Formats: sequence, structure tokens, C-alpha cells
Amino acid sequence: MFTMKWVTGVVMLACASALVGCQGGADRAPRTAAGTPTPSGAATGAPTAAPATSSAATTDPLLSGEREVTITRVQGSGKALELSGRVEEGGDTGGRFLFVPTPIGGDRYVIKAFGPKDDHPANDDPSCWQVNGLDIEPELTIGGVVCDPDDPIQRFTIIAKGNGTYAIGSETRFLQHLPGNGLVLKELGNSKLNTTFRFTDRGPADRKPID
Repeated sequence: MFTMKWVTGVVMLACASALVGCQGGADRAPRTAAGTPTPSGAATGAPTAAPATSSAATTDPLLSGEREVTITRVQGSGKALELSGRVEEGGDTGGRFLFVPTPIGGDRYVIKAFGPKDDHPANDDPSCWQVNGLDIEPELTIGGVVCDPDDPIQRFTIIAKGNGTYAIGSETRFLQHLPGNGLVLKELGNSKLNTTFRFTDRGPADRKPID
């Protein structure tokens, strides 16, 4: 009787040890699977970022500083702008009517003004657009002075508005036409931009300034 109990106990102990071994093996398998590396984003379902794309910006030749242009108000009489005392629509006063928008960084330009190409040295020496410092807000005019690109009031913005038209501004003001007052730099406020300009190519900017 004692021998039978001892054998039974040994068999039960062997079965128990085998069961523990089986459970331990089963328990190890999931841990091994969980530790397996997964592709980035697969575990969370996070989308893979699309590759960045870029396109080279196209330089507008009329704003390159290498072309002379005439500037005409789109909504106006069709007369080109002229610098004679101040910038206004041409009145055949013999002022400067050929302009070279010259980039100085970003969308900012100095706008050089020339007379006709008639071999007169004075016409080949540029003046530059400048906000008239003696004007009183809110309406400022534009005059012509000796060029100085470092002077903030000679820096203008020129922004393409589509269909070959441009808006011209200075700081937060835009060049607008006001009946009875001509072209003035004015804050838009809640008003719409009502004045845009068209630039017409008049040839290379190859003047030889006076030494």
C-alpha cells in the first residue's frame, strides 16, 4: 500500500512539473512576439508623411531691374505714369516716364525713373521714387529724388495681382487714385483695392549714368 501511494505521488509530481513547463513555454511565446520590431507607424496607424515638394520661383523679367517699363493705371485713362514733381498720370509735361523696378529683397523695390533715350545725359541719370516726407497723412504723394536704396521711404512693394497687373505700395499703404487728388498712397482700411497697374516692357535697362 505504501509503495502504491509513493508511485502515485511521483506520477502526480511529474505531471505537475510538466504542466508548469508547458505553461511557462506558452507564457514566453507572446512576450517574444510583442518584442518583435514593427514598421514605423504600423502599431499606431499613423500615416506616413508625404515627401516635401518644391518648385523654383519664376522671376518676373519686368521686376528684375534689367528692363525699362512704362506703368499705366488699369482703371485709368490709358496714359502712362510720369514723374514730374510727383508721380501722376502723364500730362506730357516732359517728366520721366520710363521706370526700372529694381529688387532689393523680398517683394521690395526701388523704382528708378528715366527720361527718353535721346542721348541727353540728364535723362540717363536716374531719379528714384520716394514718399514725400512733407505730406500729411492719410494721403501721401510720391516724388523723385537722388536714389538711395538704404532710405526706407524709397522702398516700395510691388505685388502681382494676376492678368499682368500689379499693386504698388509703401509699408501698409497702397498707391490709389482719388478723384481730384490723383495718385496717393493710402491705407485701405475696410476699402477694396481699386487701383492696379500694368507694366509694359520698353527695352533693356542699359543706361550709362553720369560719372
